[in-house]
Amino acid sequence: MVLVGGQGSRLRPLTLSTPKPMLPTAGVPFLAHLLSRIAAAGIRTVVLGTAYRAEVFEGFLSDGAALGLDLTCCPEPEPLGTGGGIRYAADALAPGFDEVVVFNGDILSGVDVRAVVGEHRAAGADATLHLVRVPDPTAFGCVPTDATGRVTAFLEKTLTPPTDQVNAGCYVFRREVIDAIPAGRPVSVERETFPGLLAGGSRLQGHVESSYWLDLGTPASFVRGSADLVQGAAPTAALPGPVGTALLLPGAKVASSASLTDGTTLGADVQVGEGSRVSGSVVMDGARIGDGAVVERSVIGPGATIGDETVVSDAVVGDGASIGASCELLAGVRIWPGLVVPDGGLRFSGGA
Repeated sequence: MVLVGGQGSRLRPLTLSTPKPMLPTAGVPFLAHLLSRIAAAGIRTVVLGTAYRAEVFEGFLSDGAALGLDLTCCPEPEPLGTGGGIRYAADALAPGFDEVVVFNGDILSGVDVRAVVGEHRAAGADATLHLVRVPDPTAFGCVPTDATGRVTAFLEKTLTPPTDQVNAGCYVFRREVIDAIPAGRPVSVERETFPGLLAGGSRLQGHVESSYWLDLGTPASFVRGSADLVQGAAPTAALPGPVGTALLLPGAKVASSASLTDGTTLGADVQVGEGSRVSGSVVMDGARIGDGAVVERSVIGPGATIGDETVVSDAVVGDGASIGASCELLAGVRIWPGLVVPDGGLRFSGGA
């Protein structure tokens, strides 16, 4: 089961028209990378728990078939949260599935799914959580465990975490546990289901790994994840080209004096002008980058235009936006779709 129902508000304006799991990431929708990993683990039946712009996922079902997956969309009638979404989507699974593996649809991970399932079975657990260690656990669900790996608490985004182990967004559930989640109302698996299981004496197991892991919830992490996929630092079987310093989709044209570095992706029919430098960025289909421009660690939406000598650094330019010449877009600036910025109309310095 893959949870792909969120609105992706931290990634706006990119997600105004496209659900986060369907954003082009290293040349294909992010969901394609996740499904390729699921298929490699030997899973064959997958339910997508959808809500926000659920219709966008319907056209993706044939891609699942190409991976050997029986892929089904299960649109929620209303947003039900993580736990409610799991409970609702489970109705699309046949009764014979006694164990269900659940993935958050916005996590780029090298998790060893077979190892997580193996520990779940060996521990006789009711639910098993994939855990990773992070330098700052305050932004995530903190999950301490005892010497046997048994979860002792589930602390959602606490300011005083007792451990650096955090919820990594992959779970194995006994089917009976999912069926016991209240149906027909929003439920948070992090704030209600897991604490409730612990309080009731259920066995929650933690599987700790040091594999690659990244939450793609922000523009900065999104471009980093895409670059890591292109350069081979993050695992995938869905990269539409060889691992390298840049990935170009069909029709992309780059001037001879331009440079592409640090895992940049150019979408279909993108054009990059003379002397421009694009590093660690995602440039989506049909975008145009003028001469002498600099684009670094940024997302350029489909059909957007970047003028000559313009600098775009750690920024997001929405679909179809037009940025004039000699502008500076820096430090987290987000340009909404269709917006027109005239030549020199946005700067962070006093240049001409």
